[in-house]
Amino acid sequence: MKMDNFEEYEDPVLYDIENSWTGELHLLLELLEGKRGPVIDLACGTGRLAIPLAEKGFEVTGVDIHKGMLGRAAEKAKGLPIKWICGDVRSVDLDLKSGLVYMSGNSFQHFLTNQDQNRLLEAVVNHLDKSGLFIFDTRFPSAEELLQPEGEEYWKTITGKSGEQIKVSTISKYDKLTQIQHYQTIRRSDLEETVKNIFLRYTYPQEMERLLESCRLEIIQVYGGWDKRALTARSESLVYVCKLAEEA
Repeated sequence: MKMDNFEEYEDPVLYDIENSWTGELHLLLELLEGKRGPVIDLACGTGRLAIPLAEKGFEVTGVDIHKGMLGRAAEKAKGLPIKWICGDVRSVDLDLKSGLVYMSGNSFQHFLTNQDQNRLLEAVVNHLDKSGLFIFDTRFPSAEELLQPEGEEYWKTITGKSGEQIKVSTISKYDKLTQIQHYQTIRRSDLEETVKNIFLRYTYPQEMERLLESCRLEIIQVYGGWDKRALTARSESLVYVCKLAEEA
């Protein structure tokens, strides 16, 4: 089975229906206080956060590898001066330095190998100015998250594009050697049934500390959520705020 991770993004409109949360904005705006210049949204998708930041007057560049998602983002932006760049965030060169680079929606988990993670973080470092910050999130690799039953489990019901009720369920299987979870998402309605695959890498907190340090990023703060709640063993999320490490 291919692990290109594009299946869940083939329908940008449905993606927006299922992913309307913007709870990251408060912390992003806090980190942007007093900052000027460009803001970089990596794996920006349909502009869920780039658009409201641009509406508040920030100069935003959004980068994503999926043309369909960017097309939807540009359509929603309604002429806002956002630069939409179609490219691989691991190798993109925007020819600019930013005071804030962010990656939300647990997009960090799409980078499945050590090499992928390294290349991503090297690209981040190349785009941060001397006082710049990088903030990103990833799911906490708790036992409840990783050791889910491998049978189909009901997740939620959503209203689709035509007003139809869509029942969403998942099947998951975790590979302990690669730290990769394979998810199948099944969506059933009176109109159709679809099955989409996605693969997500889980990174443990101490592993992440070593990774960031090796890529010349210093952790300023780690939260258990975008609302700045404390990180505990029962957290569902890891939110890292980093800066460029000082050279020895």
